[in-house]
Amino acid sequence: MEENKEVDTEKIEKKPKSKFKEIMEWVYCIIIAVILAVLFRYYIGTPTMVKMVSMYPTLEQNDRLWLNRWSRTTKYKPQPGDIITFERPVKEDYTEEEIEQSNAIAKYEEKKGFDWFVYNFLEIGKVSYIKRVIAVPGDHVEIKEGKVYINGLEKKEDYLPAGLITDIPVGMNGFTDFYVPEDCVFAMGDNRNNSKDCREFGCVPYDKIESVVAFRIWPLNKFGNVE
Repeated sequence: MEENKEVDTEKIEKKPKSKFKEIMEWVYCIIIAVILAVLFRYYIGTPTMVKMVSMYPTLEQNDRLWLNRWSRTTKYKPQPGDIITFERPVKEDYTEEEIEQSNAIAKYEEKKGFDWFVYNFLEIGKVSYIKRVIAVPGDHVEIKEGKVYINGLEKKEDYLPAGLITDIPVGMNGFTDFYVPEDCVFAMGDNRNNSKDCREFGCVPYDKIESVVAFRIWPLNKFGNVE
């Protein structure tokens, strides 16, 4: 009979990992990190920087904001006063004949498959607008005499500079007397004289709303909620 032999584990040398295996492990880690980052950005939230002046004086160029995208995940329906970001419509200017007050919905091109993923998740080639929600589904909106009326009552907009007039930009056609369609919101920039918004291209469908502004990150002296 053969005698049992004890194995000296200290003398057993581990086989070193191949360079290829080490590289692949790092590649897997990077891929997973990127996927998690993209998912977090799409479903939870992301920072952004204000680039235009359409929300002045509430928001100024180069302000840094934190966008709450959890609202999109939970199907939150934005309310009047919320500041939202949404996908830019494919058609922004209408002739007088094209304006349908009875069908005030912005037009979008539907993307599918990999194009949808690149456009919506990676946001390559995507342009978004940031505006304030003024009216919600079923509201009757009238823009007249330099003011906004919701369901027959003048809307109080304390966030606007005193004396600011709300009208359709000179030389443009727009939606001035309509009902907000189902599953849509009517939104405008606070800087009414320098804002391309729902007055010109129609109401934004819920599924094109990307986020609700949660708070301002920068500048530090303005850190906090945005109203």
